[in-house]
Amino acid sequence: MIQLIIGGKGSGKTKKMIDMINESAKTTPGNIVCIEKSMKLTYDIDHNARLIDVDEYKIEGYEMLYGFMAGILAGNYDIVEVYLDGVLKLGNHDMEGLGVLLDKVNALAGDTVKVVVTVSANMDQLTDGVKKYL
Repeated sequence: MIQLIIGGKGSGKTKKMIDMINESAKTTPGNIVCIEKSMKLTYDIDHNARLIDVDEYKIEGYEMLYGFMAGILAGNYDIVEVYLDGVLKLGNHDMEGLGVLLDKVNALAGDTVKVVVTVSANMDQLTDGVKKYL
């Protein structure tokens, strides 16, 4: 299941995601993973959530991101929630490519993993491939 948090730069997407992570860390019985570009959330999210900096692994582009996420999920079957912050930065702001990525991640996550993605864009910038996850 995919949930998108949409809004322009500075609209509070990351803050909303942080609140969701911290609330889930209190109540969710499985593992929570937060994937971001840089480690700016280090002191904001609960220590029970695993924070991963894609820059450490030289992840560039949606294909590499998908493979990385598949590896994370394959390596730990106890993951129940994945949060992905700033996805457009990783995909060079390719909105069409984001729709393809979301389709692949949705199939990968199935009904067992909740995936929350922040997208720095206004509603009129979204493609149909992205909008279907709203």
